[in-house]
Amino acid sequence: MKKEFFTRNRENILESMKDQSILILFAGTAPQKSADEAYAFTPNRNFYYMTGISRENMILMITKINGKINQMLFIEKADPVLEKWVGKRMTEEEAKEASGIANIQFIEGFEDNFARLMLNYDMKKLYLDLEKVSFDSIPTASHMFAKTIAGKYPQLKIKNIYQDICSLRLIKTEEEIAEIRKAIEITNEGIKSLMTNAKPGMMEYQIEANFDFVLKCAGVTDYAFKTIAASGVNATVLHYSQNNTKTEHKDLILFDLGAQWNYYNADISRTFPLNGKFTERQKEIYNIVLKAMDDTMAVIKPGVPFAKLNETARKSLAGGLKTLGIIKDDSELSKYYFHSVSHYLGLDTHDVGSREAELKEGMVLTVEPGLYIEEEKIGIRIEDDVLVTENGCENLAKNIIKSIENIEEFMNR
Repeated sequence: MKKEFFTRNRENILESMKDQSILILFAGTAPQKSADEAYAFTPNRNFYYMTGISRENMILMITKINGKINQMLFIEKADPVLEKWVGKRMTEEEAKEASGIANIQFIEGFEDNFARLMLNYDMKKLYLDLEKVSFDSIPTASHMFAKTIAGKYPQLKIKNIYQDICSLRLIKTEEEIAEIRKAIEITNEGIKSLMTNAKPGMMEYQIEANFDFVLKCAGVTDYAFKTIAASGVNATVLHYSQNNTKTEHKDLILFDLGAQWNYYNADISRTFPLNGKFTERQKEIYNIVLKAMDDTMAVIKPGVPFAKLNETARKSLAGGLKTLGIIKDDSELSKYYFHSVSHYLGLDTHDVGSREAELKEGMVLTVEPGLYIEEEKIGIRIEDDVLVTENGCENLAKNIIKSIENIEEFMNR
């Protein structure tokens, strides 16, 4: 991703800032895992969206004072001794080139810079990313900074800029769509590898390993989420991820997985028979799910309420189950289908955006109907990623096989 993309994002967010204000975003740090080991670091997505920087312990500061804009990026100083242990830190020139920000300072001077601003100017607002997923979420660097500022500078009004950034992230640019396409392309290669090597009697994690190998070879450094490799009755548990069961001859196996490429994610689900051949009953259920996917995609276009997608999927799934005599009334569907058919996709797998909104051109979302019949040990989910276009949608995952005929042909070559 070129620095011009991140420069443009900062220019766009400036429209949300009032005069005499400061915007501060934190990259974050890797939390402790155990003893002296930390979890792998991943940058705060809104910080990355504004800077293109994926290093920890960095801070973006933008000020708007009397109509004049100043952008500063605070980075860590070089430390020759520490670098022998953990590698080199980002240089000032590297930070400039990645972000497009000319004014690079060191993190040690952040508090003094902030204090001088407050002393020399009549600053009125501080914008922070105060995202909070739940009431009990662990406080982020932004939350802790807000608490500190409220005590030290009570005259400064703190405003959450999270939703303003989310509104920008919701509509994907051509650069972002290209990254998602790449993530899907790599995911497709991984799916073909695990399907090629899957055999009854293997452990779920052994089949999963074929996907992992392809992603590593392609240069993928992280996954969109923890892979679900659910065979038999395990596939009726929506977020099963233990992946430690021995597969059986007539099992279906449900894979929900995705590569991450430059922090943009793929999210794909496929379900296939381990022995290469669907039973007639499995075909019946599979085709109901596949029809629900097609029916849902058919209604996607700008102006359609997001909620209509799930309404369409539910109607289609219920109709199929009633035809088979599994249910008699639509109200019984929740026993076999208990999640929504879609979510936004981008820098986060469950990306930002309201489910009460109307679809707009440039949104990327998943379509993932499923049926989970525990008593028959059948769990089927099929998921593709789609781009909302001017008059409809484009299936970005159209090259990943999913019809019964194509799956059986592929697995029996």
